Amino acid sequence: MTDHRTVESPASSWLTDSPGLGDEIAVTARWTPRRRHHRGRRDAADLLAITADVQRAAADDPDVVSTDVHRVVGDGSVLVHQVFADTDALARHTTGVSIEQRRSLAAVAEPGLHMVRGLELSDVARSALATSGVPVATGEWTYGFARDDSAAELPDTAVQVTAVWTVADPSDLGELRHWWRAVATLAHEIEPGMLRFEAHQVDDRPALIIHETFADTAELKFHLTKGTAATFKKNLDRIAAPEAYYFRGSVAWSIRTYSTFMRLPATYTR
Repeated sequence: MTDHRTVESPASSWLTDSPGLGDEIAVTARWTPRRRHHRGRRDAADLLAITADVQRAAADDPDVVSTDVHRVVGDGSVLVHQVFADTDALARHTTGVSIEQRRSLAAVAEPGLHMVRGLELSDVARSALATSGVPVATGEWTYGFARDDSAAELPDTAVQVTAVWTVADPSDLGELRHWWRAVATLAHEIEPGMLRFEAHQVDDRPALIIHETFADTAELKFHLTKGTAATFKKNLDRIAAPEAYYFRGSVAWSIRTYSTFMRLPATYTR
């Protein structure tokens, strides 16, 4: 039986290269209705209307490649996922049209963690995000893989998971990187339904942004109950804790229930 404590990332190009990322920068953020006593009614409706306006404006913005708004299960929140052409496009957007959009959103909602990931982020983009008034975790590519067929358009059934894992002791950051490398290494072998894995080093704290794409909810269930999450989570829990978990896509209710036993601070969308 393999001792997973000794698993190291191989020299294989599938784990050391940055497949399919290019210059694009992805931002995934949660916004939660501000007035608790109106949640599910006025504030939630206003939040949806504003995010719809953001989506329409982004369609005419050359800096924005795509914008998706996902309704969160349970409390009227939304996940807003945007992809920008490159790090300069993100900086321009954050210091330009995005200012008024954030003001409108903040009038009715509390900003949750904004997870920002890409191959490279400029100092200008980092500075713009740091002064934007929202909680941000920015990370640059460290390692990962993409299946050959994941370069094509994702299936409608796909589920994307983005999370931030932070170590309590900064000296454990290397071990955190090690165990997530072990996840990626074994998943590439035994989880064909994991189409993509990305690990990004967070700039301002000892943490990683982890992004995974699954072909469907059944593949995600295998990952959590029998796959690499089940195999390595006890090692991760020993040194680190997740700040947030954002699930985008249709996830079975049984997975939502199971994640509570895994102590994941999960946000699920419809």
